[in-house]
Amino acid sequence: MTHILLTANFSPHLLDKIRAVSPHITLEYQGLVNGRFPDNISTPAEIIYSTGSIPRPEQAPHLRWIQMHSAGVERLMETAVWHSDILITNSSGIHAPNMAQYILTQILAWAHRIPKWFTTKQGKTWPRNRWDTFLPDELRGRTLGIVGYGSIGRELARLAKPFGMRILASKRDARHPEDNGYTLTGTGDPKGELPDRIYPGEALRSMLLECDYVAITLPATSKTHHLFNEEIFREMKPTSFLINVGRGSVINEKDLVKALKKGWIAGVGLDVFETEPLPDSSPLWEMDNVILTPHVSGFTPLYDERATSLFVENLRRYLAKEPLLNLVHRTLEY
Repeated sequence: MTHILLTANFSPHLLDKIRAVSPHITLEYQGLVNGRFPDNISTPAEIIYSTGSIPRPEQAPHLRWIQMHSAGVERLMETAVWHSDILITNSSGIHAPNMAQYILTQILAWAHRIPKWFTTKQGKTWPRNRWDTFLPDELRGRTLGIVGYGSIGRELARLAKPFGMRILASKRDARHPEDNGYTLTGTGDPKGELPDRIYPGEALRSMLLECDYVAITLPATSKTHHLFNEEIFREMKPTSFLINVGRGSVINEKDLVKALKKGWIAGVGLDVFETEPLPDSSPLWEMDNVILTPHVSGFTPLYDERATSLFVENLRRYLAKEPLLNLVHRTLEY
């Protein structure tokens, strides 16, 4: 029997989907305590489906594979597991529809001055210069730069293309534009055909010079830490609008505030931050050219359903000794 430990409290019908993979598996549930795996519990699990924290090696001596409930794996980098031969897979791909829609919502909110709709309503009067106040920016002909052309970026490209936007994308290995990760049927850009041009990561600055809107979908790694800093902001269009749904550490927030005040960029929409929750002392709260949300772009009522479908497929592959989807590469840190 293959013993599986779950730290996600899946509903009965989702558990039934997992059990249906094979009669030779057993499931165990162990909730986290204050976000941590309990120190006083051991498990015979060969597989752990993790919502974050994992047991120490001596608590799970038979562990061979960890499936993460999230796309990010930075919480595992400081654990002994990271330096072992235990397989780690993430949930990249299940967030693509909702996160791409979130980014497009941010773009449309900025383009149509939607925050001003609400401030005007609160004031119970129309501004005298309503034509200038609400003059929109048409997306047709505008250039969208996608920094990190993974599942989210590919679905964003698919959604933005019908608006008539020119699509540029940066990718670590631009020579291989195809998507090899987990994708939901009918979403994304499997062959990498939608961008008008794909840039290697080293040419990011050249791409940003052309962009009216920039969407960041990057993971947190040593190479992406503070990738967007004063030097980058100075080279962007002063009319550009930046959206970040990747990880807060990708942006140096001190430099971002400076860029917004100096007019190096026009505005920003943030769902992730260097410190979460965003401290009330942050200047970002008070800035009119900033749209903030509390790390919710990945939320969807279909999250557990999609996560289970990915796990079921990976579990089938594991038992059949086939390559797993979304295998994390330690050297790349994602």
